[in-house]
Amino acid sequence: MVLLMTLPGLALFYGGMVRRKNVIATITQSVAAFAVVTLVWFVAGYSIAFGVNPDEGLNRFIGSFDAVFLNGVTKDTAYSALPGIPEYLWISFQLTFAVITPALITGAFAERIKYSGLLLFIALWSLIVYAPIAHWVWGGGFLGAEGVLDFAGGAVVHVNSGVAGLVCALFLGARKGYGVVPITAHNPVLTMIGASLLLVGWIGFNAGSAGAADGLMSVALINTLLAAAAGSLSWKFIERIEKRKWSLIGVLSGVVAGLVAITPAAGFVDPKGAVIIGLIAGPVCYVSSVWLKKLLKYDDSLDAFGLHGAGGLVGALLTGVFATTAVNDLSADATVWAQFMGLVWTIVWSAIGTLIVLVICKYTIGLRVKEEVEDEGLDTHLHGEALEAS
Repeated sequence: MVLLMTLPGLALFYGGMVRRKNVIATITQSVAAFAVVTLVWFVAGYSIAFGVNPDEGLNRFIGSFDAVFLNGVTKDTAYSALPGIPEYLWISFQLTFAVITPALITGAFAERIKYSGLLLFIALWSLIVYAPIAHWVWGGGFLGAEGVLDFAGGAVVHVNSGVAGLVCALFLGARKGYGVVPITAHNPVLTMIGASLLLVGWIGFNAGSAGAADGLMSVALINTLLAAAAGSLSWKFIERIEKRKWSLIGVLSGVVAGLVAITPAAGFVDPKGAVIIGLIAGPVCYVSSVWLKKLLKYDDSLDAFGLHGAGGLVGALLTGVFATTAVNDLSADATVWAQFMGLVWTIVWSAIGTLIVLVICKYTIGLRVKEEVEDEGLDTHLHGEALEAS
């Protein structure tokens, strides 16, 4: 179900929002994330994120390399933190989280990146940025030890990808004509299909993170649905007030905003808290995606930061407010301060690591397509394919 979020969920969600000449290129980027990250996870990503470093001091920051190429893992081994779960199952489940995170970033630089540069970026970013942060929070690292609560990826996935996306958008610069000529979504219906698949896949994302079909899973499930609905409605009303319209993409963006915000909190808050988080996430993500982007004049093409960065920040902080021991005993340790510090560490490492990866890619393979390629469309030039003219 989590893999469904990337293929075809996110691929169609993003693909519907770009111009016709770049649809195939945008969808292909999600496929690239799956292919590259799967192999990187096998080679070293899993070991860095979830391996136990024999040096306790180093284990606070990075896992071991004992499980590179999945050495030592068999059908009979179990993941240490969840002894009832076969390790191959745990590896596969966490792989899907690792896949969608860089796939989300692609929304920030849609319609202007070279495919070869994208492949290198995803590989390096997964090892340098994603795997260490996953270890810090979920793999026995220092953030988890200091009480940072992140049930299914508010910081690890959404804030991480949102901040990385913002850095990428600033580094690559805006699309040609951005802010001067209209750049409109070619097919909001594709975006609706993609958002619907994201919603279904998100059940696996959040409820699956309970690790068992139990009461905690059921709370995470209902919280996911409630927050999505609340986020959609609150986004709708803000958009209606400002634009006097109820756009389909706006309605769907509100759904995603609620889903993002509830992700860190899904297994720590009760349903009332989930509704409040969703209601807050809608307007916050709207402001970030619409007003902030216009004010600061950066081109986050498909609102990777506007939705995932801002929504993840809101959700992570509100987890510290609404977490309750009636849902999860770990909520006893919840504080807004711990959540804030977890976000600071995530933001700083994501920003620095992403910038390093971008510099490496720029001065080796290159990142941005030539101006004539951007003018005519990435589909034909990079992939030799194009949608038929309507």
